[in-house]
Amino acid sequence: MKRRTVVMGLAVGAAVPAVGFAPGAQGASRTSSTSSSASKDSSLVFDPDAYTELTTSITDTTGTAHEVVYHFYKVASYVANPVNATYQSLNVSVPVKIDGSAVDASGAPILFANQVGGYMPSSVANATGIGGAMGPAGTLSRQQLALAAGYVVVEPGARGRSLVDSSGTYYGTAPAAIVDLKAAVRYVKFNKGRIPGDVNRIVSAGVSAGGALSSLLGASGDSPLYDSYLKELGAADASDAIFATGAWCPITDLEHADMAYEWNWGANALSSGSLVDQTVSKELTSAYGDYLASLRLTAKDFGTLTARNLDEYLVRTHLEPSATKYLTALSDADRATYLAANPFITWSGGRAAFSWADFLAHVGARKKDTPAFDAFDLSAGENNEFGTGTTANRHFTLFSLRHEQGDSARLDSDIPEKLNLMNPMYHLVDKVNGNRSKHWWIRLGTKDSDTALTVASNLGARLKSLGDDVNTSYYWDAGHGADQDPGDFIKWIATVSGYKG
Repeated sequence: MKRRTVVMGLAVGAAVPAVGFAPGAQGASRTSSTSSSASKDSSLVFDPDAYTELTTSITDTTGTAHEVVYHFYKVASYVANPVNATYQSLNVSVPVKIDGSAVDASGAPILFANQVGGYMPSSVANATGIGGAMGPAGTLSRQQLALAAGYVVVEPGARGRSLVDSSGTYYGTAPAAIVDLKAAVRYVKFNKGRIPGDVNRIVSAGVSAGGALSSLLGASGDSPLYDSYLKELGAADASDAIFATGAWCPITDLEHADMAYEWNWGANALSSGSLVDQTVSKELTSAYGDYLASLRLTAKDFGTLTARNLDEYLVRTHLEPSATKYLTALSDADRATYLAANPFITWSGGRAAFSWADFLAHVGARKKDTPAFDAFDLSAGENNEFGTGTTANRHFTLFSLRHEQGDSARLDSDIPEKLNLMNPMYHLVDKVNGNRSKHWWIRLGTKDSDTALTVASNLGARLKSLGDDVNTSYYWDAGHGADQDPGDFIKWIATVSGYKG
């Protein structure tokens, strides 16, 4: 086996071919290294000797640079029957030396970092090293920091909503992305002992739609709802449950996202200064109260969360602590300047206090019109996510469908099942999944009007009520995709996994 060593981007020696990598279009075949008559399981065996040795410099969150030597593997496809191997492939990075000291990563946690954004397709096929396929904000630094901490990093690709074949058929819409990520987890677990790292300590990470998929991956571990899809792909015969979940600004709970968005941002104008249709906004806001009641969420000091106390819960539980942390970190002079510019905040005894209404005014313009996710004109990305066959976009809520087609309209018969397949709350409320992750890292910016602040909050509240370990924090004045504590996430992985290094 020929290998190459790369130092600071300069390759020396002969290149190693990818592990069965065939980056062609839909239905790409495997390379000659795998016999066409081989069984499914044998075709999914990871080759621990087929790597490229790379060297890179990674600067941690303290500003310290580390020289990391690692083995980089490219896996042709994590399923035996790929629809499109360009997306249904993954890369593995394994540290072998950090700052000159040998590293044994055989028992290290595995960071499973998806790079999905907007429910669009994500490919790592052309990556030449860790983080080579750039994704949403923060994914590159998390992967690098994990590698520098001695963790194994798996970067899976996945199909997405815009993929269409020559016949005009969409083949990456719901539930393709979550099925692919589950198949990739199964591949890793099937190759226990061949892929370095502790397969019982897989920690997923994702941002935005990738955060939603990370949440869903954590919530739906080993759910039989996905079995037929996984079987069709020839997924490995293994578990797809993961140990812990990292989710940044998850765009999830899509069938209720329009309601949540209007409850949260309905009073805020668009950047143009105009208000959205207030009749529509108020109807959705009212409907959200009914949905929230159905969840029967509870929280310490608040009891049952309802549309009447949810604003106070958000302020006291997430927003004021976020502002307090931000202001505490400022110098006295900078804090005084910020408070002078934002007099809605009362600063007393080292704590920030304010009202929900003042907070909304502080955030200002909302990003999305109404409905934010199931657009009346089918123009939202989520409408495309629920496309099927040669139909690019579909309604997935009765509210939007009936607004356009009348009160007798009915959702397509497959929509309810696909909504369940795409919503972590289904696996946490409707069908409580005992094989879910028990450790959760949830982050969101307080000025993120790409989504409702309640989505991540409800997720965290439900998980806490189930007894899970939930680490939630909102970043003050941050927008969509923010990651202000990546180093803390890496430390959290070590803590919850019990990894000593």
